[in-house]
Amino acid sequence: MSTGHDGASYLLEVTDLDVYHGQLRAVADFSLRLAAGSTVGVIGANGAGKTTLLRCLAGVLPATSGRIVLDGTDITALPAHRRVELGIASVPEGRRLFGSLSLQDNLLTGTYRKRSGPWTLEAIYELFDWMPARAKQSSRQLSGGEQQAVAIGRALLANPRVLLIDELSLGLAPVIVKRIYATLPRIVAGGTAVLLVEQDVSQAMAVVDTVYCLLEGHTVLTGAPADLDRGAVEDAYFGLATGAVS
Repeated sequence: MSTGHDGASYLLEVTDLDVYHGQLRAVADFSLRLAAGSTVGVIGANGAGKTTLLRCLAGVLPATSGRIVLDGTDITALPAHRRVELGIASVPEGRRLFGSLSLQDNLLTGTYRKRSGPWTLEAIYELFDWMPARAKQSSRQLSGGEQQAVAIGRALLANPRVLLIDELSLGLAPVIVKRIYATLPRIVAGGTAVLLVEQDVSQAMAVVDTVYCLLEGHTVLTGAPADLDRGAVEDAYFGLATGAVS
């Protein structure tokens, strides 16, 4: 673990990160600290820069400037597959399962660059107890919520130290969202840190330790959910307030 100036230990530290989409500065001067076993949420409306941030952290998009440090190692310039080997795995927006593969085979693609750790196929089947009976079923026959669970299981099979989840609840029925969110405590209990991008403010605020609100790539509000006024969060989300608050 690396230690910040406040004396606390952090698994992932992001400092002054800038990410561009062509000429657009999609993420601006973003900084974040994530401790092992903690959950951090990044909220914001469409176009706020949330997905761009996660894609950069995963190594899919390059950082224009700034640093990404994982357990004391600067990974800013490393490609995605090296970040997986070091302990970063992601659940992308839209799930992105292989339609030609079964549920189980989709899960097993997560073991390609697997680290040692507690997450095995059996552990995933225990976490999502409906999966064994559907293991041989084509992923095309799964509902959106079931596909999201498979995408999470696939990422966990890499035994990540940091799990990036992009838009967990997008397009899913509330009852399914609640069921999937209920698995997060089990995931972080083993020390895995979760960085969650979410449009659903209520869902994110209910499970995260710290929340960051992005507006046009800038952090406009951050803090522990219990310390933030709901009205201030809504104002920041919709761009009705300016200036970072912490």
